[in-house]
Amino acid sequence: MKKILLVEDDKSIIANLSEFLKKEGFSVVNAEGQARALEIISEEQFDLVLLDVSLADGNGFAVCSAIKSESSTPVIFLTASGDEYSTVTGFELGADDYIAKPFRPRELILRIKNILRLTGGTGSVTKLGDVTIDTEKGIASRNGNDLYLSALEYRLLLVFLNNRGTVLSRNQLLEAIWDIAGEFVNDNTLTVYIKRLRDKIEKDPQDPQIIKTIRGLGYRVD
Repeated sequence: MKKILLVEDDKSIIANLSEFLKKEGFSVVNAEGQARALEIISEEQFDLVLLDVSLADGNGFAVCSAIKSESSTPVIFLTASGDEYSTVTGFELGADDYIAKPFRPRELILRIKNILRLTGGTGSVTKLGDVTIDTEKGIASRNGNDLYLSALEYRLLLVFLNNRGTVLSRNQLLEAIWDIAGEFVNDNTLTVYIKRLRDKIEKDPQDPQIIKTIRGLGYRVD
């Protein structure tokens, strides 16, 4: 049974989400603030941490930093902050994913399972073609050279990575990244970001071998 630490100070979210996670087969430990979370992670090991950015006695960034300085435990930020600053900060500290409230419980479970599959619950480096993605450090590189992805580009890459072999429609991609750029992400903007991502990760962006267009359906990463 995978063990999850839920760091959240909203009692209703703690109760509802803990119950839902347990029904999905996870073991859940709760921490309502930064101090308690830091105390727990110094004493116990977890397969994944769900972490709110805004805490009554501090913030999730400090907790994420402490976790990543001692281990490669996957961290998913769970927050009402949909601004790009919070997202970038989270990824820079090593967060593995980011989901904004309000969220659909089933989407969160999917994200958790994808991260656990990707990292094995302990952080991981994986490859797409000749591109290496370090989900612990939150960077993508080729031949040791950082590709300098923006937060939205990295999130888009994670969405593809977590759905390998699955054709993703444009609507699914828009839904997955809306919480980073909000209303500024529309269909035309998505086209721009896919082009930017391909320019950075593909050897030949005009003949993409990583992010493939499935005509009439969407995109797929094998």
